[in-house]
Amino acid sequence: MTLYIGRETSKLWKRICAETTAEISLLAENWRYILAGLIFQYIHGLAARGVHYLHRPGPTLQDVGFYLLPELGQDKAYISETVFTFVFLSFVLWTFHPFIFKTKKIYTVLVWCRVLAFLVGSQFLRIITFYSTQLPGPNYHCREGSKLARLPHPQSVFEVLLINFPRGAIYGCGDLIFSSHMIFTLVFVLTYQKYGTKRFA
Repeated sequence: MTLYIGRETSKLWKRICAETTAEISLLAENWRYILAGLIFQYIHGLAARGVHYLHRPGPTLQDVGFYLLPELGQDKAYISETVFTFVFLSFVLWTFHPFIFKTKKIYTVLVWCRVLAFLVGSQFLRIITFYSTQLPGPNYHCREGSKLARLPHPQSVFEVLLINFPRGAIYGCGDLIFSSHMIFTLVFVLTYQKYGTKRFA
């Protein structure tokens, strides 16, 4: 048993070393794309923070989906963030699975290059859309009476540039159309559907 564990540990270590070498080589070639994608995540957060200053609470917009899937209630508002966090972390962990498992079909660096490229394109369109629409946010913290629904004018440029992270990222308003959570979720699910070992029918 000890011999088997030692042999498997040795194989795993060799796999991790080989994968790390390959990924470092790919990162050296593609680091500019990764960096540009990460910088745009900050720009997207900055734009969402900026539109919050313009947000004015109003009546909650309703559509067919609102009637088919009614609100969970303020006491269950955490469910949305919990589901999104699970999807986000699951995807991040999955992109690193070639370092450990034999079923290698992807390179982590290349997958993140593609994911960030799609995120940048979608978020660019999202920024244009939410600055054009200016619709009242449906979240409980965006409704009339909430202290977070309207932001006071910033006292300094640093207040805007720092985005009040993470509070400012979680309690944003005014960026209603279209959902940032949905962008991430769709990109992650479609990426897994294309490159994952188990695909949905």
